[in-house]
Amino acid sequence: MTGLLNTLSSRIIAAAFCALLVALATGASAQPAAGTGKAYVLTVDDAIGPATRDYIVRGIEQAEDEDAGLVVLRLNTPGGLDASMRDIIRKFLASEVPVVTWVAPAGSRAASAGTYMLYASHVAAMAPATNLGAATPVQIGGGGGGGGEQEGEQSAPLERLRDALEDESGEGEGQSEQEDASAESGSADEPAAPEQPDERQEPPETPSGDASSRKVINDAVAYIKGLAERHGRNAEWAERAVREAVSLGATEALEQNVIDVVAESLPALLEAIDGREVRMDDGMQTLATADLETIEIEPDWRTELLSIITNPTLAYILLMVGIYGLILEGYNPGALVPGVIGGICLLLALYAFQILPVNYAGLALMALGLALIAVELFVPSFGILGVGGVVAVTFGSVILFDSGVPGLEMNTGLIAGMGFGSALIFGAIIWLAARSIRKPRLGGEEAMVGQQAEAISDFSDGHGRVHLNGEDWRARAEQPIARGDRVRVTGMKDEGFVLDVEPVKTGSSPD
Repeated sequence: MTGLLNTLSSRIIAAAFCALLVALATGASAQPAAGTGKAYVLTVDDAIGPATRDYIVRGIEQAEDEDAGLVVLRLNTPGGLDASMRDIIRKFLASEVPVVTWVAPAGSRAASAGTYMLYASHVAAMAPATNLGAATPVQIGGGGGGGGEQEGEQSAPLERLRDALEDESGEGEGQSEQEDASAESGSADEPAAPEQPDERQEPPETPSGDASSRKVINDAVAYIKGLAERHGRNAEWAERAVREAVSLGATEALEQNVIDVVAESLPALLEAIDGREVRMDDGMQTLATADLETIEIEPDWRTELLSIITNPTLAYILLMVGIYGLILEGYNPGALVPGVIGGICLLLALYAFQILPVNYAGLALMALGLALIAVELFVPSFGILGVGGVVAVTFGSVILFDSGVPGLEMNTGLIAGMGFGSALIFGAIIWLAARSIRKPRLGGEEAMVGQQAEAISDFSDGHGRVHLNGEDWRARAEQPIARGDRVRVTGMKDEGFVLDVEPVKTGSSPD
């Protein structure tokens, strides 16, 4: 009896141990969501740049520090910088808190960089009447390599010729109708000619663009397909979004397994993803989101300041104000205000240029142009330096920023205004210089001749002293002059500054 009890006890203990192992294994494969019962909500309604990168990364870090249960990124973006996007995605993938990217509200989009962020999120969601896609990367700064550029130049005219042939009214249709009529009028016994493939309509695929562009696109394709495979989403459509710049609405995206959920509101989103398993960096995790308290995280002053100064238009204004401020301080040493304001603006502009897609050839042209305008005052170039400076500033402004990045375009009206302003400044410099040349000289012999003075001593041996413009001068005269007489300056000797004078006749009017 005792042996039977021992056997039963051993089996019960073994069964309990096995059950415990199974429970531990199940818990390791799909861990329930831990946290404080809070969902942190971040809102991005702008291009993806350094400011949004800082806002999102610091928001996720705050959620991790406070052990939140979820991070929801409410997204509406036209795209942005590749470097900022990749920093955000790296934070998504390494986050200890599940990240849900939700394209909302209705009418929003997740274009270009936003599509990559959707694919990288643990849960991809969209609101009705939203869209994503058009993820073809824009190469910053241009470039070309090898024979790629040559291939692109050759293929473009062929494509335009093919399109022109297809668009000619009635030509293709008339030819096909004639072929159909001839086929119908032919005898039934005559074998029909084999159908020839239309090589004009389906040309063989050839790589387009230069080698550098193909490298960028292939890298982007591999990147987004890797994100799709990590979270089990449609990798084929992701590749089309990069290569063909296609887009999808919310309903179609859900049907094609591009996103996971379509939710109209934030509570509906949290309810829809409750119980869903997501792949975290340390394994699978089951979301428990139905009762989470939502907390909005607003951008702080640092993010707002970074967003302002990294705007290309404002960065350009800061650059111009900074350079002109330093130029004015150079013209008026000790003024202080232009120098202080110019120095601060110039440093802020240089900080913005460090993290923006700046074409340094354009920046160099602008610096050269402003230097030429400044030198115009000191070098008699008859306006050549100033005109060259205005032209250099204008062309440098046009190519300063790469305009292909969505949301980071340069305001062309501002460029035209700055160019016009530089021309006005140069014109003002020329006008002031010309006026100073036309004005009578205020010193030297030309300014002294013709003025009247008062003799303050008797002239002995033709020499004496006179008082002129608050100063006493030595003078000489060929006629006798007594103290107190009025005299007129007729010349001046350079040696010792001696004036030649003559007595003023009584009743004569001054010149």
